[in-house]
Amino acid sequence: MRVLAIDTALGACSVAVVETADDAAPLYVSSIAMARGHAEALMPEVARILAAAGGLAGVDRIAVTVGPGSFTGLRVGLSCARAMGLATGLPVVGVPTLTALAAPLLDSGDGVTPVAAAIDARHGRVFFQAFAGDGRALVSARLIEARDAARAIGGGPALVVGSGAALVTAATEDPSIRVAPALHDAPDPIWVARLGAACDPALSPPRPLYLKAADAHPQEAGRIARR
Repeated sequence: MRVLAIDTALGACSVAVVETADDAAPLYVSSIAMARGHAEALMPEVARILAAAGGLAGVDRIAVTVGPGSFTGLRVGLSCARAMGLATGLPVVGVPTLTALAAPLLDSGDGVTPVAAAIDARHGRVFFQAFAGDGRALVSARLIEARDAARAIGGGPALVVGSGAALVTAATEDPSIRVAPALHDAPDPIWVARLGAACDPALSPPRPLYLKAADAHPQEAGRIARR
């Protein structure tokens, strides 16, 4: 299956076109590290990658990360994927960010060692999910204190990936619970594509998974009455 993958959930703007059934097929990938500016960067990268890959004609599905992650970043990626799906008729599937972070480690692991994904949610909290070495979910996606995430892993050995990994490992005295080596703390768009290909569109809607309320709130003082 040929999948267009989009990720703007965290600190990167990533686009890929991947033939998931053929590991030898060419990969068309772009991943630009950025904390802000996803809205301006995404569509030019989508256009560039699609042009290199021969356009949308051969694409079977669009996959997009749905969170948890940045509120603004998630909306940018989801809006783009949904709009392209409406315009082309292609199915659009949502891929959880924590699953996408853990997937490369689970694929290259020994099938036994648990893998946890943790995204820094600030104030000592993390977005967290833990998986058995065979990919089964041990702890569902949730927003918790880093120390509670460390407890949820239990005894090691275990690997933790993501921007909150150091927070989790610092909260445990077990040296066998380690931060996994990774190139960056954003999902690999190739894995977003692979996971998207494996999704059932009916069960994986492109719907945001925030896990927490927005930090920004409407001001209440001096509100002007609506007519």
